[in-house]
Amino acid sequence: MTLTGELLWLIGEFAAVMHIAIASAVTIHVLLYKRNVGAAVSWIGIAWLSPFIGGMLYAIMGINRVKRRAKRLLRTRSQPAIAEAASADMSPDDPLAPLEFAVGRLTGLPREHGNKVEALRSGDEAYPRMLEEIGRARTSIGLQSYIFRADAAGEPFHQALIEAQRRGVQVRVLIDGVGGGYFWSGTYRRLSQAGVPVARFLHSYLPWRMPFVNLRNHRKVLVIDGRIGFTGGLNIGAENMQAGKPADPVRDTHFRFEGPVVEQLTDAFADDWLFATGETLPDGAWFPPIEKAGVVSARVVTSGPDEDNERIEFVALQAISCARRSVRVVTPYFLPPEPLTMALGLAAMRGIEVDLILPERGNHAVLDWARQVPLRPLIEAGCRIWLLPPPFEHSKLMTVDDSWSMIGSANWDTRSFRLNFELNVELHDTGFAHEIAVATQSCRRLMVAELDAVPLPTRLRNGAARLLQPYL
Repeated sequence: MTLTGELLWLIGEFAAVMHIAIASAVTIHVLLYKRNVGAAVSWIGIAWLSPFIGGMLYAIMGINRVKRRAKRLLRTRSQPAIAEAASADMSPDDPLAPLEFAVGRLTGLPREHGNKVEALRSGDEAYPRMLEEIGRARTSIGLQSYIFRADAAGEPFHQALIEAQRRGVQVRVLIDGVGGGYFWSGTYRRLSQAGVPVARFLHSYLPWRMPFVNLRNHRKVLVIDGRIGFTGGLNIGAENMQAGKPADPVRDTHFRFEGPVVEQLTDAFADDWLFATGETLPDGAWFPPIEKAGVVSARVVTSGPDEDNERIEFVALQAISCARRSVRVVTPYFLPPEPLTMALGLAAMRGIEVDLILPERGNHAVLDWARQVPLRPLIEAGCRIWLLPPPFEHSKLMTVDDSWSMIGSANWDTRSFRLNFELNVELHDTGFAHEIAVATQSCRRLMVAELDAVPLPTRLRNGAARLLQPYL
């Protein structure tokens, strides 16, 4: 064997040994830390069948490195105490009493009474109200958004935030490091140049920080003076303003809050700001005493790939199990983990009216393809699937028995439930539940016959797209 041949043989042997070592390391990590069997089998297969590339993908997308950099800012609550208070707060004959007990245990937060909640449709209604409150702010403004564009919708926010900063208001702005533009964020540049404290969540061009690229902050929160709050599914971008006739319009639902629950919204924002920047926000300007403002009971439910993992998913599962009459879900993307799909089907089989309202056509074709697979068994189980015509509906709403609701940023897909940082709010109010139940109309019902008419090549494409569920 020539010298060149020996060198090539050594390189090949070294590569083989390294592949076995890397794949073995991935396998050990997966067996120790991956709870989902499907995801575990997928990652092990990728690691062994794709030398080096599989290990690199797992290092980037498969390992959860996110840990909170500090404990909760305001206080540590005893979960058993919260649960006991919850059980005492509701009648034992109330079918939703177990739900109240479970959410108290999951969140460690009390259900706050005396809130006023107002639903706002898309940017046409929400943006003027948000800008009005920013203009009135006297002590503090906290704004975070997954998308915050420097366009016709974003520029008024830039101006309002800069003016608030100049008049002495404590302004903090948090934009997701990918959703807000990974390579270029006009909003970040505009605000930072004007001296407004702004940060990009888990953003870095450094190679050793790249593993965070798959973990996104999808929350949308605006808190004013610790007393007024906004949250929901609405990003900041011109596509959300129907009056401007954008090329690809988006309909959405956002919510304005007054009352004690705003403290929980502010707490969530302050926690994310601390995580992103290391700065603790002072209690004086951000957490004033709050008076009751209405009749709605509410509680914030956060989730993320840290200590809150799968919390919103568990709340949804518990709500479905407690339903006695109806479950209604509005979501732009429907590709939930298997336990949620099964819970919806079982609810329909026991006589619950289960309605799923989805956009007829989304803005991510692969997600549209993949969702076709779980829809058939749901229809066969008795669920009613309703499709909304364009424009694209981006709202995230859930109601149970026309008395309990959950609104916020989380889509019904694996990414929102298990990878993203999300924020929802549960609401106890019959009138409000009815209001959001009729927020989406003019649907057409999807039937099994329509799915049967799909040609075989399209069904195969949909099935292949479904296999990407853990990564979509």
